[in-house]
Amino acid sequence: MARSRSKIDITCQNPKCRFYLKEKGKDIVKRGKNHAGHQQYYCNHCSKWFVETANTPLYHKHLSKDEIINICKHLVEKNGIRSIERLTGHHRDTISRLLEDLAEHAAFVNEFLIQELELTPIECDELWSFVKKNKRKLSQAAQISLKKVMLGSTPA
Repeated sequence: MARSRSKIDITCQNPKCRFYLKEKGKDIVKRGKNHAGHQQYYCNHCSKWFVETANTPLYHKHLSKDEIINICKHLVEKNGIRSIERLTGHHRDTISRLLEDLAEHAAFVNEFLIQELELTPIECDELWSFVKKNKRKLSQAAQISLKKVMLGSTPA
């Protein structure tokens, strides 16, 4: 008798798949871990591989989750990029790229900061105002995502 599959909370990350981000009818299986230690998944519908960090600010990062959280805490405290560089030991370009990815995934990051780090919405607003100050350097996608979060978090 075959062993039943465990519940997988992840959906297909391939935009060309007909089950892209759909929970119903998905056929995703775990297929080991990559060299960074992230769980790999395989979609049996489109035959594509992806990792658990796909479409998150952690995707393609060599920083651990704890290091990213530490950088976020420094950003909330209104530390500049160069001061964060001195405090964490990471290069300012790495911090700037992380800042760009945080802005692109602003809604996800905002929810994470409030739930996981137990920050207040005011502290999150301070973070996004700091990011907005650096918007000259942000991509178009990051500016749009940031604008949506800033409009949604302002008090009525």
